[in-house]
Amino acid sequence: MGKKKIALAVGGLVVAYACYIGVSLMFLPPVGTLQNRRTNLTIQVKDWQGNYHPYTVGPKNRYWTPSGSIPAEMKWAVIVAEDANYYKHEGIDVKAIKNAIKYDLEKKSLARGASTITQQVVKNLFLSREKTISRKIKELVLAKRMEEELTKGRIMELYLNVVELGPMVYGIGHGARYYFGKPASALTPRECAFLAAMLPGPRVAYNPYKNLGKVVKRSDMILRLLRSKGVLSEGEYRVALQQMPNIAGLQRKVDESIEKEVVPFQNVTAAIVPREPVPTPIPEGESSSREAPAAPPSAEPAGAAPGGEGNGAAPPVREEPK
Repeated sequence: MGKKKIALAVGGLVVAYACYIGVSLMFLPPVGTLQNRRTNLTIQVKDWQGNYHPYTVGPKNRYWTPSGSIPAEMKWAVIVAEDANYYKHEGIDVKAIKNAIKYDLEKKSLARGASTITQQVVKNLFLSREKTISRKIKELVLAKRMEEELTKGRIMELYLNVVELGPMVYGIGHGARYYFGKPASALTPRECAFLAAMLPGPRVAYNPYKNLGKVVKRSDMILRLLRSKGVLSEGEYRVALQQMPNIAGLQRKVDESIEKEVVPFQNVTAAIVPREPVPTPIPEGESSSREAPAAPPSAEPAGAAPGGEGNGAAPPVREEPK
């Protein structure tokens, strides 16, 4: 009799939790408003002391970099490093999830994630950082909706404008200025790979001042993938390998940023004028001239889980658009 009561109690809790999740899904924020590239929204980002600050996502952010001003090498660098099947999945990479589960079971830890770029955008814009089942379900639902309502190019634009690259350094526009003193449109392939290499952990593991060799090694791997997928020519690849990003004075910047209170990004609203990019074919009819090209249907991914150093991406088409 006691076991029956326990089973009924557990069943009741499961039903109650399912109802809670169902109700919470009814109140998820809409993603369709993000179709408008002039949309601005304010999110909360964390500094390196654990404090939250308002951050503007959209053209009112002085460092906002529209898709057409982001080099194709930058887009492909994050794809090969973070989400090899970006142009193949619809927000959720089931194969990557299976590989991550298998890897974690073998290592008896939660060492590998399987979040797609789309899921990371959803998490950064709409969800908290809590690690719960309900939050993960919300993330998966919103990722599917985002893929249905936004183009891949728009999702990539949002992703590259909210990623963390340093102490209160969010977005590729600010990252390019902070580390290299130039706009994102002027980044070299080596610099693109360098910034992409930092993404797993810019605070500690891939902090370029504390672990420069580790960042350079990972950026070398990313450059090799860009070459193997046809994003870089052999000449461009060799030139990139010979370059070493100049990050002189970085420690002073990091120390000062940690010691002083950071001014919220919400107060900075001047817009930048994007530099005219070099035309490259784009997926899904995007109007941006430097949009990352769509993967050919016949291409096969390397089969590694997103975030792993063995990820591959379908080769881009580099010919001039007709």
